[in-house]
Amino acid sequence: MSSFEKIYFEESLKMPRINGRFMAFKLKVKHRQCRTITGVYAVHFSRYGLAGFRQYSHGTCNANIPLSSPLPGVPKPIFATVDGQEKFETKVTTLENGLRVASQNKFGQFCTVGILINSGSRHEAKYASGISHFLEKLAFSSTAQFGSKDEILLALEKHGGICDCQTSRDTTMYAVSADAKGLDTVVSLLADVVLQPRLSEEEIEMTRMAVRFELEDLNMRPDPEPLLTEMIHAAAFRGNTVGLPRYCPEENIGQIDQNVLHSYLQNYYTPSRMVLAGVGIEHEQLLDCANKYLLGVKPVWGAGSHQDIDRSVAQYTGGIVKIEKDMSDVSLGPTPIPELTHLMIGLESCSFLEEDFIPFAVLNMMMGGGGSFSAGGPGKGMFTRLYLNVLNRHHWMYNATAYHHSYEDTGLLCIHASADPRQVREMVEIITREFTLMAGAVGEVELERAKTQLKSMLMMNLESRPVIFEDVGRQVLATGGRKLPDELCNLISLVTSGDITRVATKMLRNKPAVAALGDLTELPDYDHIQTALTSRDGKLPRTYRLFR
Repeated sequence: MSSFEKIYFEESLKMPRINGRFMAFKLKVKHRQCRTITGVYAVHFSRYGLAGFRQYSHGTCNANIPLSSPLPGVPKPIFATVDGQEKFETKVTTLENGLRVASQNKFGQFCTVGILINSGSRHEAKYASGISHFLEKLAFSSTAQFGSKDEILLALEKHGGICDCQTSRDTTMYAVSADAKGLDTVVSLLADVVLQPRLSEEEIEMTRMAVRFELEDLNMRPDPEPLLTEMIHAAAFRGNTVGLPRYCPEENIGQIDQNVLHSYLQNYYTPSRMVLAGVGIEHEQLLDCANKYLLGVKPVWGAGSHQDIDRSVAQYTGGIVKIEKDMSDVSLGPTPIPELTHLMIGLESCSFLEEDFIPFAVLNMMMGGGGSFSAGGPGKGMFTRLYLNVLNRHHWMYNATAYHHSYEDTGLLCIHASADPRQVREMVEIITREFTLMAGAVGEVELERAKTQLKSMLMMNLESRPVIFEDVGRQVLATGGRKLPDELCNLISLVTSGDITRVATKMLRNKPAVAALGDLTELPDYDHIQTALTSRDGKLPRTYRLFR
């Protein structure tokens, strides 16, 4: 017997058997067949050695070793440990110039670092509306250190980084996610982007084109939710603070230039209105970088006095904003989308700094809702009131969703609904009835489900590093500290049915804010909607027509 045949024969005897036969192959005794099989395994052996014949684990291997014991020959695993003193608290330090540095420890190779600024569209009362929208588009363009956006992206690419800028009604956020080893480069880049932007005429002209395109897209897109959100804020806070336009109006695009931008930045991009937040990084490292790149830096617009800061408190007005629009051709593909009328009704809630914020969050989760095709299973809101009472009972309604917008000095809880233009009146009555039912009895099972779902959503969202970063930055910017998730979960657990009834009753005393988009022929009068919300059953006053 040759050496290959000997190896083949010895290894084949070690293989597991099923009914007396080898799993891998049948051992033949005929010389010709044996020689053929030997030749195949000789080639296999010449390529892979004895490892090619290694016995792999299966149902019958290592049967005597329990799952709680380590496998023999496997190296002992090394697990990461957490210093008991650090736990999970958010560390906050205030620099000499008033800038706050906040960090949150998190395991992983990458970190998310950014600068959040108390600046947004609500601060544009003394300026042409749309500055924040422009600044969002101009972010991460050329600076004193980098000649173009491409140079910034190449610098980040060395550390596997990405960048983004988002503006809202009250906050502007510049953020970078990159390898934690590149922290020095990241903070240097952020300081340069925020404090030393060139804002060249060419970049501003490109931004004007981008803004015009976004406004066109906003009016053409089949999903009307962003436009309705803009309209409901304009109706609820008419002409003040969070009611000011989030998107740049068409007539202001040509008015915004470098001088206007510098004037605004001088007032609002100041260290006392900023937070440098980082997740996945040591606090001392982040503090050293902040002292190095953000302390004593003179901005490109100069370090003059900032006298014109808008400290206005939001004034809820209520009212209605309507846009008559043909929605019959909004389909972007071969499948036509039905013509719908979209409606949003809102009432003032409370600030996120108030104690009632948590009961309002539970109420919003209890209402839930969604689109007619969005119910898929547990966690999708299929047991919420707007699903059970609206979408499951009225098949002709395409959408019924609750939203809660909360700010430093006010809030807005609203319901968005969509239906055929001929059924708008009935849709309005269904939504007003749901508002009035908020102040009624709340079942314990319903309340516990909403509280559990809110905790679940909170904890699942906070598994993402960018979400943790935003949570840290926003809380420190607004309050100077941060409530940890377990504290928030404890506050959610304390909410009672009495709290829900109390906040809903208080909310229903206000005038409604109404936004309507589409064919509004059947839309009831604003006064009738207000009367329905103040009634016990939420029904609209009866109207009579001589001709239909």
